Amino acid sequence: MAEMIELDGAPAAQATRVGRVRWTICGLLFFATAINYVDRQMIAVLKPTLQDEFGWTETTYADIVFAFQAAYALGYIVFGRLIDKLGARFGYSLAAVIWGLAAMATSAARDIPHFLMARFMLGLGESGNFPAGIKAVAEWFPKKERAFAVGIFNAGANIGAIITPIIAPILVFNFGWRAAFLVTGALVFVWLAVWLIVYRRPREKANLSAAELAYIESDPADPPGDVAWLPLLKRRQTWAYALGKFMIDPIWWFFLFWLPDFFAREHGLNLLTFGPPLVAIYLISDAGSVAGGWLSSKLIAQGKTINFARKIAMLVCGLAVLPVMLAPGIASVWGAVLVIGLATAAHQGFSANLYTLPSDLFPRKVVGAVIGIGGTMGAIGGMLMAKFTGWVLDTTGTYWPMFAVAGFAYLGALLVIHLLVPQMEEAKDIA
Repeated sequence: MAEMIELDGAPAAQATRVGRVRWTICGLLFFATAINYVDRQMIAVLKPTLQDEFGWTETTYADIVFAFQAAYALGYIVFGRLIDKLGARFGYSLAAVIWGLAAMATSAARDIPHFLMARFMLGLGESGNFPAGIKAVAEWFPKKERAFAVGIFNAGANIGAIITPIIAPILVFNFGWRAAFLVTGALVFVWLAVWLIVYRRPREKANLSAAELAYIESDPADPPGDVAWLPLLKRRQTWAYALGKFMIDPIWWFFLFWLPDFFAREHGLNLLTFGPPLVAIYLISDAGSVAGGWLSSKLIAQGKTINFARKIAMLVCGLAVLPVMLAPGIASVWGAVLVIGLATAAHQGFSANLYTLPSDLFPRKVVGAVIGIGGTMGAIGGMLMAKFTGWVLDTTGTYWPMFAVAGFAYLGALLVIHLLVPQMEEAKDIA
């Protein structure tokens, strides 16, 4: 796909000839995100098993999800700032250690407080994944390629969501549910060893060509100095990103944590049978993640402004989500898979473009902090969605209200973003 990018109006092949080391870095981010989502989604796939063993109500399960997201909200803003200080290499490493240990610790849970504690620590560690990943993309890619790079590594979320329902039954039926958490948590440390060996900033990378370094650094240099939180919170560019995250992240959390239960309730599926529908949904999502980032990058390569390219891509994605409101009324499993898969693909395409806004609108030195603010707002929205979903399911047993919210969230988010940053101008005088 790198051949699709143009450099200063030249044919796409010129951008390829500068080198490919940056795409190796993107591949590492992809695999980290895949493992992150395996550890994150395992409890959703095992929900029916754990619900039978521990007698959870829907509200109890919502509380466990809430604990994860509360820590995610806290950790996102902390890691956003920390990664700006430590850099992507060491910041990512710290996050990976915390989430790997927490995922493995879930295998030892004996009651609700244990699950709450383990999921809280998992949320704390996993919150560092995207701030570190976006920081790495900002370090390794010029603006014209960032949405595409984010789309690729963000597609790791879908691969993780695909892998989980495949490996969970194998691990559970052969070794028990505790082994499922233990084995998948250990994968983090395999990735971490490779990350520490491979990742350096571009100017510290021995095998990076001068041509590729110049291409990576082709954008204007950032101004020197540190930045305080208060100026960021006063910027409408910050709130365009943060409110966008607040509105769309809860929908992804809902899909991630409740789709296995949706198929169990609505279509009678179980741990052995809901794997294929979930795999299909997240395979479709992968295409959306890459396509959404590719679309805006392609428009920019054709001479369109960043403002036009990002917003058109998000508009297309927002319109594609609308049919998901029909999902609870579709009798066919695969009919439901189709409309939900379209929605999750559109979410990923929308998200790939939304994730690029901090690097579009702010100097690189504050990208992690802005990502942290937005991630915290997204996690707060997810906390509210979790409590809402648990209450609705315990009181009414229907999924209609959640899918209705999902249908309109993305166009609403785009409207908010456009009102706050109608021209996508970069924030000035950050000090």
